[in-house]
Amino acid sequence: MTQEELDALMNEDIDMEMDDITDEPVVPEAEEEIETTFNSLDDPHNYRASAVHSWPPPPPTDDNKMVHQLDDVTKESEEKATEIFDLIEGISDDLNNSEDTVDEIDTVLKANIALFETLSAKFPHVEAFQTQLAQNKEAQEKNSSLKEMMETNIDTVMNIMDIMQYQDIHRQKIERVINVMRALSTYMNHLFSSKVDDSKRVTSAVHLPGDATADIVSSEDIEALLASFGQK
Repeated sequence: MTQEELDALMNEDIDMEMDDITDEPVVPEAEEEIETTFNSLDDPHNYRASAVHSWPPPPPTDDNKMVHQLDDVTKESEEKATEIFDLIEGISDDLNNSEDTVDEIDTVLKANIALFETLSAKFPHVEAFQTQLAQNKEAQEKNSSLKEMMETNIDTVMNIMDIMQYQDIHRQKIERVINVMRALSTYMNHLFSSKVDDSKRVTSAVHLPGDATADIVSSEDIEALLASFGQK
């Protein structure tokens, strides 16, 4: 083999190696799909859990304190329940008094009926006695119906008062939840307590390499949050 042929062969091998280097790398099909999926997202941060978007949590104002709200609920519930009981008790008293009045009216009507029955028997030709007898009997029937309706309403009022007892039971259940929450809060405060004062601790780094600073909570926010957990 001449020198010219050897040189030509060497040049051909070098050209083939350079072509191999310049070719695009083969990407597996699975990796291609993953890359395409991530590239199609306008902002991957939008697909995080919704809890991340609510950070930092709302400030510990009276409108956001759970136990504070539950205390208001139990207080208002007890006050309104007392008002309702007072109103129902007033209605019950009025019905009982009206029932006594109905009994008195019934006594008078019975006496009138007995009187007009006697007069009608002795004076059958007097039409006024017959008319008064019929009117008193009709009034007695209406009075009896009124008494039955009032007795039914009295029973209904008693049932309402029995049902209202569940309001007090629900209030006690809420108060039990409050007590458990307060006990857990006290336990957590003791659990995270320390003998070292926070002012003597080494200052922590605000940001670490790789942190997305837009999502980092400031030290002031963290201190305010921790302070709210310790408040009673």
